Amino acid sequence: MSRVVSGLRKLPDWQHDALIVISSLLVGSVLFATGLYPLFRLDDRIPLWVRLLLFGGICAVEAFRRIAPGTALAVGTAFLVVDCVVGVSTPTLVVYADLLYAATLYGPRRLSRDMVPIAVLTSISTITATVVLVPGWRATVLAAFAVLPFLLIPVWWATNVRQHQRMAEVERANARQLAKIAELDRTAAVAAERAHMARDLHDVIAGHLSAIAIQAEAALSLKDEDPMTRVVLRSVRENSVSALEEMRAMINLLRADVTAPDEPTAPARLAQLSRLIESAQAGGMRLDVRVDYDDTEPLPAAVDLTAYRIAQEALTNAMKHAPRTSVVLELRRTDTEMVLEVVNELRDGGDGGGLGTGLLNMRERTAAVGGSLTAGPADGSWKVRAVLPLPEVER
Repeated sequence: MSRVVSGLRKLPDWQHDALIVISSLLVGSVLFATGLYPLFRLDDRIPLWVRLLLFGGICAVEAFRRIAPGTALAVGTAFLVVDCVVGVSTPTLVVYADLLYAATLYGPRRLSRDMVPIAVLTSISTITATVVLVPGWRATVLAAFAVLPFLLIPVWWATNVRQHQRMAEVERANARQLAKIAELDRTAAVAAERAHMARDLHDVIAGHLSAIAIQAEAALSLKDEDPMTRVVLRSVRENSVSALEEMRAMINLLRADVTAPDEPTAPARLAQLSRLIESAQAGGMRLDVRVDYDDTEPLPAAVDLTAYRIAQEALTNAMKHAPRTSVVLELRRTDTEMVLEVVNELRDGGDGGGLGTGLLNMRERTAAVGGSLTAGPADGSWKVRAVLPLPEVER
């Protein structure tokens, strides 16, 4: 049954309307054939073909229920009036109820708003015609109990459906706007983080390249009769200067889309981790720090910087999404890698996330040094784990 309903919903509008018209014709034909069509006892002097003609006409009008709902309702009303004159038939009244429903649901906003008074007036007119044309109070009571549901319930139902459709459209529009805002925020955050990474890259590498170039220049100024040595030194100097220029060009490219003013900052290192810890604790975080490596052994500059930035971002996320909770920060170093883990308690219903820009920034930084990062819920906590490989020459 659910498959049938799902299949009907997927039909194009014109096929859906054609199916409704065919169903009306079939049901009405059965009622006329079995003699169950009168709403109450009718004048037998009216030929059956007249009633069939009226029914066929209003079914033809029903085909335009979605294309021209207002016009279809007006023409259908004319058929209903004539049908009331010759005696109200149930099939014609059912089709007219569908025209009321369609005019309320698919018609212009003004027509939809006016459908309630139109339905009330039509009901009163139908009952009045019954009183005039059919003697006896029983016919009047029967008409009231039969006609009112046929005319008022479709309008009420369609009004509710239209209101829900309007609310759903507003929700969809709001969701689209929120998605656009989130994407803009994510793009801005990534651009800002790349600019920050560019500054860090410049601070870490530029000094080394400049030192190489200066030392090569100084060596060239010494008297060395070995021509091969001078060729090598000249090549070292030229390559270091060229690398420095290319790196600056790359940094300018990374920062091209960022309009925020430059921030003159020194590259952050794990040696400054104590300041970060003090800042987090001052914000109410219950922080447990576990360091398992010899901080006197130098780390590669890129790994040192990346580990600090990931710790900073992870603690910031914990403070933002789970404030005043217990957090564990653990640093371990082996011969081949530096492992950083930040684990914080999850608030009820929390997901540790947000717009996802913090995680995106951490993943970009980790990938830049060839590492891997995982982040997600684990045993009632939110866990961030970064594995940063140590280069062969630095072990």
